[in-house]
Amino acid sequence: MTLKGFLQVFGVIAVVMTLIPLIAADFWWIRIFDYLHIQLSLLTLTALAAYFIKFDIKRAEDYIFMGVLLACFLFQVVKIYPYFPHKNYEVGEVSEENFSNRFSLYAANVLQKNENPDLVIADIKKQNPDVLLFTETDTRWKNDLSEVTNSYPYKVEIPLDNTYGMLLYSRLELEDPQVRYLVDDSIPSIHSILKLRSGDKIMFHGIHPTPPMPQHNPSSTDRDAEMMKIAFMAKDSKIPVLVAGDFNDVAWSSTTALFQNVGGLLNTRIGRGFYNSFDASSSLMRWSLDHVFVTEEFRVADFRLGSKIDSDHYPLYIELNLEPEKAEEQKPEPATEAELKNAREQIEKQEEKAKEKAKSKE
Repeated sequence: MTLKGFLQVFGVIAVVMTLIPLIAADFWWIRIFDYLHIQLSLLTLTALAAYFIKFDIKRAEDYIFMGVLLACFLFQVVKIYPYFPHKNYEVGEVSEENFSNRFSLYAANVLQKNENPDLVIADIKKQNPDVLLFTETDTRWKNDLSEVTNSYPYKVEIPLDNTYGMLLYSRLELEDPQVRYLVDDSIPSIHSILKLRSGDKIMFHGIHPTPPMPQHNPSSTDRDAEMMKIAFMAKDSKIPVLVAGDFNDVAWSSTTALFQNVGGLLNTRIGRGFYNSFDASSSLMRWSLDHVFVTEEFRVADFRLGSKIDSDHYPLYIELNLEPEKAEEQKPEPATEAELKNAREQIEKQEEKAKEKAKSKE
């Protein structure tokens, strides 16, 4: 095949891969294309440059091909542009030195089979966060981390050997902590009021929904429904909300966008950079699957990835300040009726699926 033919075939593939995520279906092989916007942007730009430099653009088919590739490139860039470090923050920078309202969170998917807890422990000692959230933690991990977690007086521990174990440790008081199984009796989430040093209270949700992958779950139904249930909790909350964890979804997907809009939440990444947390073993195939979303009362003092910990995820470290007096400056638009209906339908779809599954076991 000639170079020109190869580039044209690539162009067709790029168009197909761009259009697939627009299909309103929850099959894993469709939803996985939500992840690829960074990679497709780079590949499409490379193909455009190669075609333009190598060949004379004279024939109508060349102009059509270039136009299609350019349209794909622009579509991809529009999707990911908010995550470039352009400082047009969705969650503004901290604007006051009220340390009684400031706290830090360290969230890490440690990879259950990872047998090197020393790297995690060293990173925690380096960051010295107020709140720790770990996912993919079994009993071994709970015991291995005790060297640092014993100094945290408040805790919620759900060690499991199914890669959905979750551990929460806090120097801030936890009020009414709850473990809930929102979509599956083997996939927990943690919900608790956090009492800041000032006495102000915020609502914390720690989540790790199942990914849409054939070896985990062939559809995104469970993940999407869990995210929508959390979104409605955030929407109905009377106090500021923080949602953190391994979402198994990228920030620019339609599911995460709906979750954010329904919950009235803001993305702490926007304007700061991609901070791609998965896959830590790859330089090219990496995405931002670990997230921190907050309501408009918060400001960001620091946001960064942690060190390599021999997991397939990098940890996230974020330092936040509660500044409710400035909330109106970044308050998001309320969800539309269509968005609320869409979110409810996703929950109903999962509940119907769960009922059918229960009947099949009878």
